[in-house]
Amino acid sequence: MKKIQTTQVYDSFWNFAYKRQEAFINRLYNRPAPWSDDPIIQKFKFTNAYRAIDRVSQYLIKNVIYSSEIYSGDDMVFRILLFKFFNRIETWEYLENVFGEITYSKFNQEKFGTALDELMNKKEKIFSAAYIMPSGVSSFGFNKKHKNYLALIDFIMRDKFPLKIAQSKSLEELYRYLLEYPMLGSFLAFQYSIDLNYSELCDFSEMSFVVAGPGAKSGIDKCFKDVSNNYEYFINYVADCQEEEFKKRDLDFKTLFGRPLQLIDCQNLFCETDKYSRVLYPNVNSKQSRTRIKQLFKPKKDKIELFLPPKWGLMTKEV
Repeated sequence: MKKIQTTQVYDSFWNFAYKRQEAFINRLYNRPAPWSDDPIIQKFKFTNAYRAIDRVSQYLIKNVIYSSEIYSGDDMVFRILLFKFFNRIETWEYLENVFGEITYSKFNQEKFGTALDELMNKKEKIFSAAYIMPSGVSSFGFNKKHKNYLALIDFIMRDKFPLKIAQSKSLEELYRYLLEYPMLGSFLAFQYSIDLNYSELCDFSEMSFVVAGPGAKSGIDKCFKDVSNNYEYFINYVADCQEEEFKKRDLDFKTLFGRPLQLIDCQNLFCETDKYSRVLYPNVNSKQSRTRIKQLFKPKKDKIELFLPPKWGLMTKEV
């Protein structure tokens, strides 16, 4: 491969990662607002530098995967996929209120569909806006999107997907299994692989495999010249040289209890850099041609109670 050529946006990748993590640590330790001196981070909503510490990921890890109950493999897979298909805490808690403890053994596709119909009739959102989710009409034939996703999860479970997870020898193999299912393109299949990998169902390194999503591709295009569609290469590149790049810029980046940025984190950071640069470098265009950031930052009042997968062995350390 040719020598890597960077753009002016490349510096903002590292500055953003540092500033965003600094803001998180300030909140974690209950320091007074504003948690960042960066006006862009103060004003607009961005995900954290580490995917696992985002609000929805934290809820998944704490409340869906590592709750006080012990679940079978089938129940755990079902819980993770059901939560992630909607990716909305309020939808999950609504279903819990209606059906009690959520397990595959209690799942009734028609009843769950009816319950979500009622929620939708109240003009409540069912899906998160974080991911672009295909309607699924051509796959399962329902006019309502949520019913197609209920049909999809039923199809996946009947296909003995939990057994496929157990047989997977790598994160990439798990991803390939998910990619075979309808409605799950490369981006969603990879994201769900990471979510399943938070659990005890499997234990693959987050440094072993990555898939670049549309937002990350846009960020990479802004950071480098002559990308040549080799997006995953550049994600691996920044993951490998992160310590050197932070040091070069005199940025004392605080890792997550000693855990460096993983490939999935760097993938996300490119996506956020794309957004960040719309304000910082408004004249730098991308293939997506987006020029503004839609969501403003609205601080939550709740104290952050950080919880990470116990198998990572990080919680006894300090940030």
